Amino acid sequence: MASPAASRVAIFILRVLTFILLLISLIVLTTSATTGEVGIDQTIRIHFNDINAYRYMLAAIVIGFAYSLLQLAFSTCHLISGNRLISGDGGILVDFYSEKVISYLLATGAAAGFGVTKDMKDYFEANNWFFGTFYEKVYASASMLFLAFVCSAVLSVLYSYQLPKKV
Repeated sequence: MASPAASRVAIFILRVLTFILLLISLIVLTTSATTGEVGIDQTIRIHFNDINAYRYMLAAIVIGFAYSLLQLAFSTCHLISGNRLISGDGGILVDFYSEKVISYLLATGAAAGFGVTKDMKDYFEANNWFFGTFYEKVYASASMLFLAFVCSAVLSVLYSYQLPKKV
């Protein structure tokens, strides 16, 4: 088993990575908008906010981002001082279960982004409606969100190793 200091550093690095991935995902998703040709003289402007699945994806990103920022602050204090803000088994249990919830939220947000983008791209291209780089941007945002989920899931596993062993 790794030393407590190594575990704290690994948790801190994963928190920073999750934070950065969510920030990138947020920026890419919120800047996803394009105008596409749908007829000879008709154009449609699509913004991510027009599609419900992308709104859910945005909500997952924002909630995950806020949680990640809060936990990053706690993790920084734990790394510097060596003491947890919530001492005892309660703090580890809270971290373990909150990581589970957040990782599921991030996973479902990424899945929603991937799924609706695939369906929309197939539908629009079947009708000869092309929307430039809109799909690629949303795919990139969903990919960053998926990687943030992976980091959160690894954090959950790390916290499971710290859970108290009860006989």
